[in-house]
Amino acid sequence: MTTPHKKPRKGELTANQKAENKEFSSKRIFIEHVIRLVKIFTIVRQRFPLNSRTYEQVILTICELVRLRIGALILPLS
Repeated sequence: MTTPHKKPRKGELTANQKAENKEFSSKRIFIEHVIRLVKIFTIVRQRFPLNSRTYEQVILTICELVRLRIGALILPLS
């Protein structure tokens, strides 16, 4: 897990650190948009009384639908 550089107390970030933070935020926003797409489905946002195997299948199906929506490649399950 990576985190952005924090501005030091009474100081400034270097140009390199600012560039790294900008790159980090552009990757992070993509992930946050994908999470939003997954949470559109109500079953993901709420607790649902299914056994764990059925719930896993439902979540995987929703993730596949989101992948199709964003046009990503479908990765093989391992």
